[in-house]
Amino acid sequence: MPDRLTTTRPRLRPSAAPRPPVLDRLGRLLVRRRRLIAVLAIVLTALLLAVAAGALNALSLSRIADPASESDRARRILASQFETGPPNLAFLVTADNGTVDDPAVRAAGLELTAEIADGAGVAEAASYWSRGDSPALRSKDSRQALVLVRVPGDVNEARARVGELAKEFAGQRDGLTVQSGGQDEVFREIGAQAREDFLRAELIVLPMVLMLLILIYRKVALALVTLGVGVFAVAGALAGLRAIAAFTEVSTFAANLALVMGLALGVDYCLFVIARFREELAGGADVADAVVGAVRTAGRTVFFSGLTVAMSLLALLLFPLSFLRSFGYAGVLVVAAALVGALVILPAVLALLGRRAAGTVAQRTEGRWFRLAQQVMRRPALSGGAMLAVILLLSAPALGLRLGLPDARILPADASSRIMADQVRANFGQEESDALYVVMPTTPEVTALPPYAETLSRLDGVAQVDTYTRNGGSYLTVTPTQAALEGDIAGWVERVRAVESPYDAVIGGTPAEMVDWRSALTERIPLVLGLILLLSFGVLYLATGSVLLPLKATVLNLLSLAVMFGVMVWVFQRGNLSGPLGFTATGVLEASMPTLMFCIVYGLSMDYEVFIVSRIREEYLRTGDTVSAVATGLQQSAPLVTTAAAVLALSFAVYATGGVVYLKMIGIGMAVAVLVDATAIRGVLLPAFMKLAGRANWWDPVTSLRRSWLLLR
Repeated sequence: MPDRLTTTRPRLRPSAAPRPPVLDRLGRLLVRRRRLIAVLAIVLTALLLAVAAGALNALSLSRIADPASESDRARRILASQFETGPPNLAFLVTADNGTVDDPAVRAAGLELTAEIADGAGVAEAASYWSRGDSPALRSKDSRQALVLVRVPGDVNEARARVGELAKEFAGQRDGLTVQSGGQDEVFREIGAQAREDFLRAELIVLPMVLMLLILIYRKVALALVTLGVGVFAVAGALAGLRAIAAFTEVSTFAANLALVMGLALGVDYCLFVIARFREELAGGADVADAVVGAVRTAGRTVFFSGLTVAMSLLALLLFPLSFLRSFGYAGVLVVAAALVGALVILPAVLALLGRRAAGTVAQRTEGRWFRLAQQVMRRPALSGGAMLAVILLLSAPALGLRLGLPDARILPADASSRIMADQVRANFGQEESDALYVVMPTTPEVTALPPYAETLSRLDGVAQVDTYTRNGGSYLTVTPTQAALEGDIAGWVERVRAVESPYDAVIGGTPAEMVDWRSALTERIPLVLGLILLLSFGVLYLATGSVLLPLKATVLNLLSLAVMFGVMVWVFQRGNLSGPLGFTATGVLEASMPTLMFCIVYGLSMDYEVFIVSRIREEYLRTGDTVSAVATGLQQSAPLVTTAAAVLALSFAVYATGGVVYLKMIGIGMAVAVLVDATAIRGVLLPAFMKLAGRANWWDPVTSLRRSWLLLR
């Protein structure tokens, strides 16, 4: 009987189940480890707050200087070869009786000059009396004279000593009234005022945000959790800034930005995650699935939103100026901490709270935002055109934008260094503390110097030229008239630099440093703005899978910015509302402020765009109907966006009551921009545009090419 044939069949393995998406796995992990994560969050927040408590003392108000500039090289040569440099502290001496040329006043003035020169940390001190009655140091009525002081050292060390000297020598003495001022004293007072504004803002903003959150959630626990995430973001950013300050200069103003944006983004992100968690619960999901669903949907949107904000502020690191770079550090740290708080800490806490966090869920097809979107889309060209006309009208003042250089008028009118600066501006025909230094490290023959100095002295805006020769080289001080300082100071510096020198000259001094600083800023602006536009386009393309929507977002964001610049020019450059807001208009805007605010507002505008368009896209993928998706998506997201914008606007508006004009600009400009963006721009122009674009909203060339390729195959 033949052997029986047997066949061995291979055993088939069951096909592996697809691995859940990353955000699903994250959500499941947070649910399983919710208690551990909550405990770790409390411990980490306490540690960050302890580190952040010393952040303000570690930060500084950086000098206005470009380290790669000609003026900065001149400062270094003056210090190393000639042991001199621009004065950073000044005392205005007023004779109580008579003039500064009276014998008694002269004797008291010389004694004061000698005492200051002998002070700890003082490298140089010279006055009207010790400089042979230099007319550049005497007022027009001869009742006032100046003492100029140079205190060397790094910015924090020098300004600390400047403050001590100002306190020591200002006041009444021997028939003289002595007032303190000068560049470093002005900026020291600005830094002190900014710290005071920060602490006051904390006391106002925190309870204000908490009350708003209680009204929004109707749950004290959720309000406290959301505020806690905001505090976590602020503490994380401040602790990070303190660490960075150990290696490089970080501006005091970065702390102000960290406070407002930390709270704003923390609240912003929590609102969306909690709203989605509540929707999942209302749809019948259990607590674990609701947490996972919120992390998967709202978490994705929050991540892309944070990425757009971080990209906008990260671009500030391209500037070679520590002042602007500081805001870049603060912005990235704030976003990173806010994302950790909203995507890790908050979901774990929601898993602990469970159905106690449930609340009212907005209807999908009811509500004023749904009705507004429908009304706009019935006549999109008319509605959008009318709103565009209003936006352009509000933006019109921006056409008169003039960029200038900062001075003591940044400070409140009652600040001591501001009072002195105002008196010097009014009573002196020139100002030697703002002299240019023409530095010639090597001058083998000095016979050519007098003709060169005479040529400089004949330039418009030059009050006096002094020549000094020592250590194998020479330098000239070119003192400007007050008229030159009040006019086109950049043009005056360029005229001095244009005069041919008999030797290789390097020109510095305070006016040149400010001009070089502004040049370094403006040269990088096209690169920075272009990079922001490109990166934000890429992020929004990844979030939406559309080419047209990122282009639309760019246009709408620029409209928000135009309104902000229009308001800044109308209020701060032209001086409207200067009385109620308590500042002095100078007819220009300091160049760094518009640049900084562009980066912040563009990031926040894109933040709102991501939230709204992501929800619209979700509805479109569900229904395939653009009109319905826009109305429903707007109804689901716009209330949260406007709430977040209101919190942010109120937080920024607190700084409008501060003492520093910089902070007033940020407070008013940002508040107006985010409110206009979250209401008029997103509520009217966005649905009008999307209705007109129709199916083109969702066109993706990559997907189209892939489909074409498959058809060809």
